[in-house]
Amino acid sequence: MGIQQTLFMVLAVISLITALGVVLSKSPVSSVLCLILTFFTIAGHYILLNAQFLAVVHIIVYAGAIMVLFLFVIMLMNLNTEGEPQKRNWLKYAGAISGGALLVVLVAAIRDTSMPALSPQSTDVGLIHNLGTLLFSKYVAPFEISSVLFLSAMVGAVVVGKK
Repeated sequence: MGIQQTLFMVLAVISLITALGVVLSKSPVSSVLCLILTFFTIAGHYILLNAQFLAVVHIIVYAGAIMVLFLFVIMLMNLNTEGEPQKRNWLKYAGAISGGALLVVLVAAIRDTSMPALSPQSTDVGLIHNLGTLLFSKYVAPFEISSVLFLSAMVGAVVVGKK
């Protein structure tokens, strides 16, 4: 087994453990911190796929911006366990049944798929230079249209925030 497959297995195990930590954690802050670690392991998978730009954008957008937003919302909510209403038993059973049904569907979908053999890919697929060349030559019009859309959304957010 090569170094790339070993790194993949280590990142996959860490990713699964931290994802379970997100779901099973009692504290919302520790759950968010486990989610940040999960995002970092997913970025490690992107690096293994030679998509460095996607890994950096993933860390900046998800671990940087969205998780900070989640932490601020959790801190502002002032969660108290005494004030929470108790859930009824039938809701727990409905959740367990729907989760089991989802598991059956996922197992049935995965059973019919096949894993492609791992073979070396070309090394310049996910490089930023190639992405920039393609983005600013073939896709320049959609790129500029999306930037105008983001600018108008920012102006709209400022206008709504002023009131």
